[in-house]
Amino acid sequence: MIKQSKLPGLLTLGTLLFFYLPIILLVINSFNASRTGGSWGGFTLKWYEQLFSAREIWHALRNTLVVAVIATAASTIIGTTAAIALHRYRGRLQNAHYFLVYTPLVVPEILLGISMLLFFVALKVNLGLTTVILAHITFCISYVAMAVLSRLQDFDVTIIEAARDLGANSWTTTWSILIPVIFPGIMAGALLAFTLSIDDFVISFFVAGPGSTTLPIHIYSMIKRGSMPLINALSTILLAITFLAILAYQIISRHNRPAED
Repeated sequence: MIKQSKLPGLLTLGTLLFFYLPIILLVINSFNASRTGGSWGGFTLKWYEQLFSAREIWHALRNTLVVAVIATAASTIIGTTAAIALHRYRGRLQNAHYFLVYTPLVVPEILLGISMLLFFVALKVNLGLTTVILAHITFCISYVAMAVLSRLQDFDVTIIEAARDLGANSWTTTWSILIPVIFPGIMAGALLAFTLSIDDFVISFFVAGPGSTTLPIHIYSMIKRGSMPLINALSTILLAITFLAILAYQIISRHNRPAED
């Protein structure tokens, strides 16, 4: 009998510890009375009390959610229509269209941020929440389009042709056949856009103005001031919300899943 190697299991365990141990330490330190976190100073909830009384943090969180929701909605609509157009129509300019969609995915964020800043300055647009929203929509469109395009690769076009033969028009075939089939790709692109918008720092840093500070930018300023306990508490709350959202999504998806024969 050949003895199996333990190396793959050890590598997997080491990788999991590398990813999740810092998160576990962050959650533990959010209840640590010691401000530095270098030693355990006892269990406390004072950092959460200070967090809920910090108006600047909640103002930044409100800005972040406003930007993320609007950018996700707009980029999902534009990205989905762009993906359908790229998949449906063929022509000489198709490669150029693909290039325009792929470019934001490969260009470094710092270049996107600088270019958008120069663009807004050239148009003499005051930097604020509107410029942040426009910038987020710009780079989120590509992620939504790629997610929907990946779903469209397995789509059987003959279904639409059969529906048209039965008398359905373009509007009916799009909303009754195409959209339901690619809906998982649309949801994946929307969730990806929402996550990227909330987490974005580099582009937001360049195009944000007075009163439009997002949560990542505010956290960066808190780190420079040495407010690590509040950051630990805030990160723990965001982790809890993320896990609850994932759990709710799994419960809803299982509930809506058709029963197997």
